[in-house]
Amino acid sequence: MASFTERTAILVDGGFYRIRAQTLFGDKSPEERADELFSYCMRHLNKGTKDESSLYRIFYYDCPPSTKVVYNPVTQRHVNLAKSNQYRWTTAFFRVLVTKRKVALRRGEELASSGDYTLRQGVLKDLCAGRRSIETLTDHDTRLNIMQKGVDMRIGLDIASLVERNLVTQIVLISGDSDFVPAAKYARRHGIDFVLDPMWQTVSPSLNEHVDGIRSCVSRPPGNESDLLYRRREARVGEPAQQSS
Repeated sequence: MASFTERTAILVDGGFYRIRAQTLFGDKSPEERADELFSYCMRHLNKGTKDESSLYRIFYYDCPPSTKVVYNPVTQRHVNLAKSNQYRWTTAFFRVLVTKRKVALRRGEELASSGDYTLRQGVLKDLCAGRRSIETLTDHDTRLNIMQKGVDMRIGLDIASLVERNLVTQIVLISGDSDFVPAAKYARRHGIDFVLDPMWQTVSPSLNEHVDGIRSCVSRPPGNESDLLYRRREARVGEPAQQSS
């Protein structure tokens, strides 16, 4: 019988993961992204090594996609977000993810939007420099402001619960948000090995200071392109670009 040094819970900030995964592993279908997520998380268990740990559970935190109807000032049309590619993709992704063994989906509140659109990076600069005109703008030049609510709170509460009930000896957090510093400090004070996986995103000094280790389970770009989970960008399968939260 295998003897494990750690019992590990893996907590995934879903909005963060999907943005970083799209950068590191390319565009994928909902089914492929769910398979990739599970495979990526399992890398933290160090299978086949002397440091192999057992999995308690993978907790995935994300918000249901918005169903609001908003007005796009560029196209001058109302957009039903419930009929968008983003809504269809995310709904299918959640449906596949909950079928995975030892994966728990923690839903925040429905993604909130003020209905405001902003120009994508570089578009405003092109307009001011005269390289673009307002008449040439399309809906691809704009981005709807989306806000994620309830996810950080649920992650913090689950960390506290895992610690208080002595369910695990190690917590791996896949995120880059410095808001989790208090939760990380709390876990460490109770003897939990707290590991951060920022997927090669720059980590703030305050967060770096209060974790036991930082480990991204994929090679730093451009080495990520040789990863088995990588899909070349020309092979697009319909995953919509993620909105910033």
